[in-house]
Amino acid sequence: MALEIARNLPGPLTRKDGYYETGDGIVTWLFGHVLQQAMPEEYDVKFKKWVLEDLPIIPDNWKLIESKSCQKQLKIVKKLIRECKLIIHAGDPDREGQLLVDEVLDYVKCRKKTQRLLLNALDSVSVRNALSNLEDNKKYSSLRDSALARQRADWLIGINMTRHYTLSAQRSGHKMTFPVGRVKTPTLALVVRRERAIGSFVPVDHFGIKATFNHANGPIHARWCPNEQLDGLDIDGRLTDHAVAKKYLDRFSKGGPARIVKAEAVKKSESAPLPLSLSALQIMAGKKFGYSPQVVLDTAQQLYEQKLTTYPRSDCNYLPMSQFDDAGSIIAALKNSGVPIYSLQRWVDVVNLSLKSQAWNDAKVTAHHAIIPTAVPADFSKLSEEAKNIYILISRSYVAQFMVSYDYLSLSIELSYVEEKFVAKGILVKQKGWKELFIESLEEPDDNADVDELVVLPAVKEKEEAQFSEAEICSKTTKPPRRFTQSTLLEAMRSIHKYVKDKTLASTLHDVSGIGTEATRASIIKELIEKGFLIEQKKLLSPTEAACVLIDALPDELTFPDTTAMWEKKLQEIVSGASITEFLDGQSQFVKFLCSQKATI
Repeated sequence: MALEIARNLPGPLTRKDGYYETGDGIVTWLFGHVLQQAMPEEYDVKFKKWVLEDLPIIPDNWKLIESKSCQKQLKIVKKLIRECKLIIHAGDPDREGQLLVDEVLDYVKCRKKTQRLLLNALDSVSVRNALSNLEDNKKYSSLRDSALARQRADWLIGINMTRHYTLSAQRSGHKMTFPVGRVKTPTLALVVRRERAIGSFVPVDHFGIKATFNHANGPIHARWCPNEQLDGLDIDGRLTDHAVAKKYLDRFSKGGPARIVKAEAVKKSESAPLPLSLSALQIMAGKKFGYSPQVVLDTAQQLYEQKLTTYPRSDCNYLPMSQFDDAGSIIAALKNSGVPIYSLQRWVDVVNLSLKSQAWNDAKVTAHHAIIPTAVPADFSKLSEEAKNIYILISRSYVAQFMVSYDYLSLSIELSYVEEKFVAKGILVKQKGWKELFIESLEEPDDNADVDELVVLPAVKEKEEAQFSEAEICSKTTKPPRRFTQSTLLEAMRSIHKYVKDKTLASTLHDVSGIGTEATRASIIKELIEKGFLIEQKKLLSPTEAACVLIDALPDELTFPDTTAMWEKKLQEIVSGASITEFLDGQSQFVKFLCSQKATI
């Protein structure tokens, strides 16, 4: 990234030890957090020994220490800061990227003028545009505060709760360490609860009746909708008594006329789905190709570094209006990329660059926009299989923004036959639009693709008659919930409102971006596997015995996502100007409360 910035500055470019020298300044770099939160023993040596009575440990003045692996580069950066007149902060355009650089400036007590460079792509046009639109770094102090709040909250929960429950477990005879994390613990609990739901699942056989009625314009295939008061229905409205189903089948089979009570044809139109955030890309690639979230992130990062796609760690699905006019050059690059014709290339010839989809919305663009291809053509023959597939998914979602809508008629027919209700539903496609691109490019349509071909309904009018033809009982058995894969677990972390204990919070949390961040969710899942709390077999995740013991030992406040998701909402509010002090005071009080409770393990 430093090299790409340096290449777009004027004058000669020279590589030095730890930085680039150009005719218009020096470009240096960090890698990850070169500063780390101090451990408890670095506040007071007595904390090196884990003692229950010392808890909670809450620093009055937070300390950072230099990461040993980064000390050489940090020394270079500190020297350059001392010697310069102006600093340009070019960290990633998110809260963590803001903190990575800001914490170094704060650590060295830098008070020099600092400007902010926001890069969402590394192609020359994007870099030069960003360099010509620098902003005051102070404008992004709330973004830094949000990351700092997250970092300190994780420390408070991780340090204190890990010690509290591990020491309590040791007093009860357990020898394992109980690692507790603000995000990882409720994530692990999702898998444990899913496994137990599978283990306690009792399959239920239930029955329905499908019937065919002959109308002058063609057959109507409909399903019976039993009255809610019918004997034999369970609490979920399923008919579980086969004898009742047989009784009604015999009744229906006597034949006779049916009256059409309702016939509706509602025009519907669907715009193209939004471009991809990282989570959306990880979920899509996981379901289609079986890629783990970490593989998707690593591959998207590679494409970004090759300047083929934009910044990968984005939580946003929208695009800024300022980039609308770039569409022509991006589409032209896709035409020259060598992407296989089955997947994308022939569709770039039918795009309408004057179409402005719902994706173009400045108000909904956060620190970064959705992941899209750049105007740099890809040499498809040189990409890995993973890179090809990820590039296609990213490009396809972008191209879809310039394709017409998917239009169809939603058809519904209700019949009355021997005083019982039958319903037939189907759709009639008028214009496939963007959906044709999605079906073609995936080769294997999803569950909802081409649903119009499953049910063909004749044109009918209310009060017309149709004659009963035949009927049959259809049997089904309920299935247990599916085990999580890495991709579906990530999806659960993102859609955390579906898993809260207090259902009244669901609507409140619906707009929260989930637990964890776009950049950390994959690594959290990976860590749970590597630490032996999750087992992955044939891509399915199961909890180990240690995971079950851990989750059983912890209070609901740590294992259900309610509290954590509310914290994530507050972190977003800090970005908008809420108080970091108020947030951390709340975290401290929460930790004090948990430490005051006796752990039963």
